[in-house]
Amino acid sequence: MPVFLPTADRSQESRVGAPEWRQEAFNTSRKAHLLTDRCGQEAVTMWQPKDSVLDPNVAHHLGRAAYMEPWRFRVEMLKGGGTLERPPPGEGVTLWKGKMKPPAWHARLPLPMHRLARAQQTAEVVYAHARGARLTAARLGRAQHQVNGQLRLLLRQREASDRRLSEVRKGLLINQQSVKLRDLRPKPEKIPDKADKMLEWEKQELKIMKRKMEKDMEKSETLLKALASCRDTLDFYCQERLQAVELMNQPLDKVLEQAGRHSWVDITRPPTPRTQGQKTPPPDPIGTYTPACAKALFEAKRLLMESKDTLAEMAKNEAEIQNQQQDISDRVCASLSQKMRETLELKERMTMTLGLMRGTLHRCMKFNQEMYVTRGIIKGPLLKRDLEAREKLNRPMVRMYQRHVGTQLPEATRLAQGTDKLMRHNLQMETNLEELRSTHDNLAWSLNCKRIGHDVDYDVVRLRLRQRHPQVCYEQAQCVVNEWGPRRRPANTTAK
Repeated sequence: MPVFLPTADRSQESRVGAPEWRQEAFNTSRKAHLLTDRCGQEAVTMWQPKDSVLDPNVAHHLGRAAYMEPWRFRVEMLKGGGTLERPPPGEGVTLWKGKMKPPAWHARLPLPMHRLARAQQTAEVVYAHARGARLTAARLGRAQHQVNGQLRLLLRQREASDRRLSEVRKGLLINQQSVKLRDLRPKPEKIPDKADKMLEWEKQELKIMKRKMEKDMEKSETLLKALASCRDTLDFYCQERLQAVELMNQPLDKVLEQAGRHSWVDITRPPTPRTQGQKTPPPDPIGTYTPACAKALFEAKRLLMESKDTLAEMAKNEAEIQNQQQDISDRVCASLSQKMRETLELKERMTMTLGLMRGTLHRCMKFNQEMYVTRGIIKGPLLKRDLEAREKLNRPMVRMYQRHVGTQLPEATRLAQGTDKLMRHNLQMETNLEELRSTHDNLAWSLNCKRIGHDVDYDVVRLRLRQRHPQVCYEQAQCVVNEWGPRRRPANTTAK
């Protein structure tokens, strides 16, 4: 028997079902509808761009248009008046036909290849760490190489400065030997002169040079120790970073070329294929470029700059001291040579005077001998052959004349006066002869002293020219050979 449905009556009085029953049905239906919408929306949003542009305030019927609006090409006005359509920036596939560029979409749930993707992601992290460690090791190795090269330059400059310091010390030794040799001169030749002042001035200047070179050596020694310590620190950190890249066979220089820079110390930067290099990354305590590595590289940079300035200063001081020492030595030798020329002039003059005195002395001695003979005759004859027949005061003419008063003859008085004058002249001649002999001896002794002084100055100049030769080291200069002494000693005569 068929069941006839009653006509729909919307009045509340005609409904048979209870309102509670009816409300429960509506609630169940609405819940199912909301669940369907939510699941559908979640299913749609499971794969969408990472940053959605969907605005909840946009109307529902305009939602898709507003969602797709940022994907469309942008129209730009050109200077000539035309237009140019360009895709929006960012990642994604450009749809040139539809003139749209949707962004890259990301899945909200793990995909079927999730495990492989995570393994690949982990491998990328490991590879990135290895690349960072390799790049840091390359930086540290290059910095270590530059520090080691600077160490070699500093050692080479220290050797040159040490040789120059040895030359300065040898100059002081030569100055001391020159003073000792000049002390061997006779007493009249030891009167202070300009050569002694030049030797004293040379001594003071050499002491100043010695102190300056010693300060450079001390400064370079401190810098050398700091560079060696920095090199060891860089080597330790480099070996520590290389433990993570043992299986990578790419050279470290190639890594630096890929990074665009040959050095992170900024001392030498050879040309690279790329014009712009990577900047130094910030230090990361848990990364490959730790603050300790950054500190080591900064210390290496500071030490390299300081050593560069120190090398330039040491080279400049070495050249200045070499020229100054050579100039001082030449001036001292020129002063000694001038003293030798003056001594030679005095020797020639004294030699001429000595020759004249020798002739005068010979003539005076001869005249003195004649005076002695004459004096012996006046005093009286010594032998019979000295007797001469001469008129005397008792001859007859004189006796007859002296009978008259006031007729005394002056012959006897004149003879007595002549004899006294002759005796005084003989005494004066003897005194002059003694003075001539004494002056002759003093002049000969002074001439001998001048000769010895000239020989000593000549030996000093010869010693200085030979000892300052670069092939003569400081130890050889300390051995004073006897041949440098004066070739002749002054005679044991004293001035009278």
